[in-house]
Amino acid sequence: ADCRYTCHQECRSLIQLDCRQPGQCQSQLSPEGTLLPPCSQNVTQTVEEEKPEPLTVQEIKQKIEKYNAKVTNCLLMKLNDDGTYTGFIKVHLKLRRPVTVPAGIRPQSIYDALKEVNLADMTDKRTSFYLPLDAIKQLHISSTTTVSEVIQGLLKKFMVVDNPQKFALFKEMRKDGQVLFQKLPLTEYPLYLRLLAGPDTDVLSFVLKENETGEVEWDAFSIPELQNFLMILDKEEKDKIQQVQRKYEKFKQRLQQTLKEARGKPG
Repeated sequence: ADCRYTCHQECRSLIQLDCRQPGQCQSQLSPEGTLLPPCSQNVTQTVEEEKPEPLTVQEIKQKIEKYNAKVTNCLLMKLNDDGTYTGFIKVHLKLRRPVTVPAGIRPQSIYDALKEVNLADMTDKRTSFYLPLDAIKQLHISSTTTVSEVIQGLLKKFMVVDNPQKFALFKEMRKDGQVLFQKLPLTEYPLYLRLLAGPDTDVLSFVLKENETGEVEWDAFSIPELQNFLMILDKEEKDKIQQVQRKYEKFKQRLQQTLKEARGKPG
């Protein structure tokens, strides 16, 4: 509040300020040599104010009515008698690394979905491949569905057997011509965010990406997965080498043709 320091809400607990100006609280060094969390009440209040207050049932009803009035694709929200509500969200899949799926398994049918048949349990064979970049999956969820459950539901629909901890759900927002991404906590409720933002996906959209934690946690992958990654990387390397070779072979041919046509000409 005093120095106007700005950080992400998720990073608040990691920030340690050494405030030494008059009127500010004095952070003290602990015996271990690290700064203790600042005691400024203003900073804490600012963080709390960023979180919207829970809506009453009447407020939820009003927002759902406004939301449905803007919907143009029949994907309406529905309020239940117990105060919960259901609706649809679209999730963009922007995965840069391959995923692991059962090998030789047919696509899931409506019968399998209704009977909750897990096709991944029918075989121990695994294979890896890249999901189509920027694929979109539509999910029908409840206001009590968490980010963790959304991730698990997406993996189940695509029969991905990777550890859900390898993935994270982000909200994508557009502001002042910029595209901003924010990683959502596993306990967040995506449908609540969709209700607050409205149905316009330009205002808010959801993206499934790899859970980037700085360094890749290779221990989370099995030996067959790592071997598949090596095979894929070897293939990509060979393809890249061939592209470079073809590029310069064509350049060489054009250069030789130009030299041939220039022979005998002055200059």
